[in-house]
Amino acid sequence: MAHLTPEELMTRFQVARESGKGTRGSPLQIQLDRELAEACPAFAPNLLRLARSLLLGEPGPEDGHAFAEIQRLLEQAVQVSDRSAPALVELAYFHDSVRNDFKTARPLYEEGAASALAVLEDAWAGLLTSFILERQLSEALALARQARRMFPESARLMHRVHETRELAIAAGLLPPESTEP
Repeated sequence: MAHLTPEELMTRFQVARESGKGTRGSPLQIQLDRELAEACPAFAPNLLRLARSLLLGEPGPEDGHAFAEIQRLLEQAVQVSDRSAPALVELAYFHDSVRNDFKTARPLYEEGAASALAVLEDAWAGLLTSFILERQLSEALALARQARRMFPESARLMHRVHETRELAIAAGLLPPESTEP
């Protein structure tokens, strides 16, 4: 079986999404998402959407088969996404809300939150660097304040926060005795 090109993959993904507008979990959207999952079982965004659609569209409270399929799809999404934050949180939510299994959900929530925070830390470090290099000091100061509150132990961010502070003092945006941004 030939693999889909990225363009084909995204076209099919968009078509399936459009088919569910207004009626999330519609039979047509579920069918299109299932076909795409068969064609590309490692495409995590589709696996997540299919699981959500199945949860909204098909199972009743006693439908163990549908819930087993949803759990399998979510576990597959976690695996193929290299345990991405969105996939982990979706699986945690499923265990928490559908299975009523808080003991399984909690470590998944924690791992998802830690993963999301790591991405946020990386993004903010890059964004601060960009603001500094472009001398957008007011934007850098605003972000530096947030970064200092959320990631006070991050050496990577604190280096940029201190650099922002020094540049803001030199530009007259902060008084020399300031300990903030």
